[in-house]
Amino acid sequence: MKKQLNSIACSIAALMALALTIGTTGCGSKASMPKAAEYEPRAHALHVPPKALDRNPKVVSDHLEALARGVQGVKNANCVVFGKYAIVGIDVDEKMERTQVGTLKYAVAEAFRKDPYGIDALVTADVDMGQRLREIRADVREGHPISGFTDELADIVGRLIPQIPRNIIPPKSPENLGTSTVDRLR
Repeated sequence: MKKQLNSIACSIAALMALALTIGTTGCGSKASMPKAAEYEPRAHALHVPPKALDRNPKVVSDHLEALARGVQGVKNANCVVFGKYAIVGIDVDEKMERTQVGTLKYAVAEAFRKDPYGIDALVTADVDMGQRLREIRADVREGHPISGFTDELADIVGRLIPQIPRNIIPPKSPENLGTSTVDRLR
């Protein structure tokens, strides 16, 4: 079972690495991007014809991060882009209630829905996922997109796969060759 889970994790990592590789290639056109200071608490969408969109992952991630930070209540945002899709992690006040966090995620998603770059973005406020996105983003910007992405994906998959007692195979020989606890209690 462990080999099967490792095989599944490797397959998922390979697929995600392929998606990241495809996503890191840009069209090469340079569209002007608005500055973060131009945003109000509710972000407004750019009205750009689809042919004029710049699919450069760095430009798109910078744009989506600025758009998310423009929503009141978002402290910071980190974005990873692969192809036409993006995952945006938002940082919020740690004392904020869960319902307020949900409302804030919805506000960011609403701003993205009105933006041609953000229409296919995923928004998360999960602290652990946000940290992983920061690490992937840093690796991508340092020129290591695939290794950074696969390392983090392996960690994520490792946390998602449950450990089932029925699938644990005991070792053939005892690990502790000394007297067992049961023998000492007698």
